[in-house]
Amino acid sequence: MNDSQRVVPAVHGRAPITPDPPHEVALAESMRHEYERAALIDLYARFTAGDGGFDAMMRRVLWRALTRAFGDGVRLGRQVLVHHPETFSIGDGVFIGDQVVLQGRFDGTCALGHHVWIGPHSYFDARDLVVEEHVGWGPGAKVLGSEHSGAPVDVPIIQTDLTIRPVRIRAWADIGVNAVILPGVTVGRGAIVGAGAVVTQDVPPFAIVAGVPARFLRWREGYDGGVAPDPVGGR
Repeated sequence: MNDSQRVVPAVHGRAPITPDPPHEVALAESMRHEYERAALIDLYARFTAGDGGFDAMMRRVLWRALTRAFGDGVRLGRQVLVHHPETFSIGDGVFIGDQVVLQGRFDGTCALGHHVWIGPHSYFDARDLVVEEHVGWGPGAKVLGSEHSGAPVDVPIIQTDLTIRPVRIRAWADIGVNAVILPGVTVGRGAIVGAGAVVTQDVPPFAIVAGVPARFLRWREGYDGGVAPDPVGGR
């Protein structure tokens, strides 16, 4: 095994926020007032796959026109899909990677805080979701915020009532590649969720959890959390 390594400064989390150009903001405001939501979504589809600067700008413009709030310095990857963008609030300096899917709901809410980084191919059930500032979200990680009741048993499960439960990812947390966060979970401030973990219960602040289901491993170095939570993380 080659144990050589390099330590380099972080890029995204330390990048300063530059205000978006006034003409870009003005264009978004104009389109918000001149076009119906369906027309804006159709326009967005024209620019989702492009890799050039103009396509990237138009993705920002159209998201700004469609969402509740949209910060400066946001970067939107290619083929990002968003359903019910009118329920989303996006902070400054957010990065959303290629082919991310954000599934909102007409009466839901989703907030992404400043400097959130979302890796490609991730999935968000964003019906009642808050991701606070400086959260890292590994490629392919998923959050589920709803589940069918499964009752009664004499009908298909997908025809049973849907229970929506809030999911909260607190500031500074880091979610590993291909991890899954289940409905109703809160991941505490500065916590680390290991790659491939399935998180079924709340994660304490500054804890490290991993596994299926996710279990408490230890506190982050430099943090003395006192008594460790129960093996599955506890609420």
